Amino acid sequence: MNGFGMRHKPAEIRLKKEERALEVDFEDGKRFRYTAEYLRVESPSAEVQGHGQDKRIVPGRSQVAITGVEPVGNYAIRIAFDDLHDTGLYSWDTLYDLGARHDEIWQTYLDALAAHGLSRDP
Repeated sequence: MNGFGMRHKPAEIRLKKEERALEVDFEDGKRFRYTAEYLRVESPSAEVQGHGQDKRIVPGRSQVAITGVEPVGNYAIRIAFDDLHDTGLYSWDTLYDLGARHDEIWQTYLDALAAHGLSRDP
């Protein structure tokens, strides 16, 4: 582990603007591909995760795009989206978890949208 308690470190990060996706290769050989929509609705920001209350459901982001990725120290990246959201810091462990648990996390999001009568469409 490094000084920040991170278990996972990326070997390479690729922004695929045309595909609205981010690809991350980790040092352990795992490779994850994240859609912009998935990263946006699962942002680790307080706006999405809540200020001590339940996580906020973010609808209408199926067409969101990533406009930039900026390193934050040696432990995270900040992702800027074209809906002007850019406050979430995605630590290496957060990205790894979002990749490893993608199906479970995505289904929970889809179920929450349905339960609240919301849509992925803008």
